Amino acid sequence: MGQAFMSQFRISSPLRMRSDLHLTRKVWHISTGLIGLVVYKKSGFTPEFTATALLTLAIAAFLFELLRLKNEKVNQLAMVLMKPVMRESERNSVSGLPFYALGVSLALFFFPERIAILAILFLIFADPIASFIGILYGRDKILPNKSLQGTIAAFSVCYIATLVYGMIYVGPSMNLLLFAVAAGIIGCVSEMCSQFVDDNLCIPVVSGLGLFLVNFIFQIF
Repeated sequence: MGQAFMSQFRISSPLRMRSDLHLTRKVWHISTGLIGLVVYKKSGFTPEFTATALLTLAIAAFLFELLRLKNEKVNQLAMVLMKPVMRESERNSVSGLPFYALGVSLALFFFPERIAILAILFLIFADPIASFIGILYGRDKILPNKSLQGTIAAFSVCYIATLVYGMIYVGPSMNLLLFAVAAGIIGCVSEMCSQFVDDNLCIPVVSGLGLFLVNFIFQIF
């Protein structure tokens, strides 16, 4: 009876591969990140409280991932419910959600708020846009899953995000322009590091650290 019930929830078609465009996942990635930032700013919660809440979510998500990977029925149901945003590689490995919550949590824990939010914006926009450009136009590989075109896209997104973000808080200046160039380099390097560590974790942490150090020179935030 139980097996007959669970058979109704089996995936009949494969999940998307990393090399697929997978627009639904990219829209999900951007929209959930932006909604989270809006909720954070509107709520008035402190960075410490928000980081603690996200760390709790990350731990709960990792525990669920362990359960999912050990229990085929739970895994099948999770795959059906999350199929629009899941990759084939995540069927038998940890998905990006707990890393997303952990990465944002660590950025808010360890860096000043404005630096942390800028690093989170890099995660929200640079990661999916670089992937989009890399899949469509990435002809020149610089790493197995990274192309020159995708890396340029990551730099451009981080550069523009830093300029806009900086002009909101400090206004235009030569220091901001130079800081934005450095931030673009930091952002694309952090995105390239996702070749080795989950991008949802390494982008906010690596870019947050880089922005924090470079800010000592330019004193933007």
